Amino acid sequence: MPKMNDRERLADLEARERKLAQEVLGARRALRGRYASMVGDLAVEQLSERAFREIVGHAIRIGGDRAMEALRAIDRLEPGKISTGKTTRRVVPAASTAEPRAAGQDQSG
Repeated sequence: MPKMNDRERLADLEARERKLAQEVLGARRALRGRYASMVGDLAVEQLSERAFREIVGHAIRIGGDRAMEALRAIDRLEPGKISTGKTTRRVVPAASTAEPRAAGQDQSG
């Protein structure tokens, strides 16, 4: 096999780089898909979308082990306490269930 010149070697390396990038992308998508399917089993509807994104973002930013340490520390301070505080979402009746307002009529009672 003849020795490749610099241009051929560079082209070969670039082709390998593209192939590896595609493999990395495929592996990343598969892993994210597996994690996304886990979310379907969690009661995420108790969180607002913003709170969910922030919680997951912070956990990713500081790392899973540090996030778990922080959550366990909270549990040690307040064992068994489950927050039943105000939800982060406003409940607004659907337009079809609200009473219609007549134009020009005073709504004060």
